[in-house]
Amino acid sequence: MTLAAVADAGPLVHLAEIDSLDLLAAFDTLSIPEAVYEELERGGVPKGVADLSYELVETDEREELARDLDPGERAALTVASDRDVVLLTDDLAARNAASEAGIEVRGSIGVIALGYSRGRLDTDEAASRMRALQRETSLFVTDAVVERGIQMLK
Repeated sequence: MTLAAVADAGPLVHLAEIDSLDLLAAFDTLSIPEAVYEELERGGVPKGVADLSYELVETDEREELARDLDPGERAALTVASDRDVVLLTDDLAARNAASEAGIEVRGSIGVIALGYSRGRLDTDEAASRMRALQRETSLFVTDAVVERGIQMLK
């Protein structure tokens, strides 16, 4: 089964903060909208993004999908909708908009879980990286969410 995704900035930043961008290779194809890349450039493109295999895509984000999202999130949501691919985001409003549109969503914890399910990590390493997201990154994630992610591994 081919698994394709489009990322907004969040998972790219947070996975880079724990040296885990390589887990995005668990997806067969990865797209990054130009609006997302421009957002990364403004904050400093995370180390390792240049080593990823991805398609930089141009899109006209549709505001009707989610007016309250920033341009990068809207662009990623538009690509996910148009291409019927997984949306990678850690933003709650983007997750909610995607769910309302019937789009599959994974956050950084979900990317780690996918890396585990595709044999890129063992259980202990996956759990360790999930905990690292909470301790070592700018991502706000509760203990309950981390523990639920770890339980998904079992």
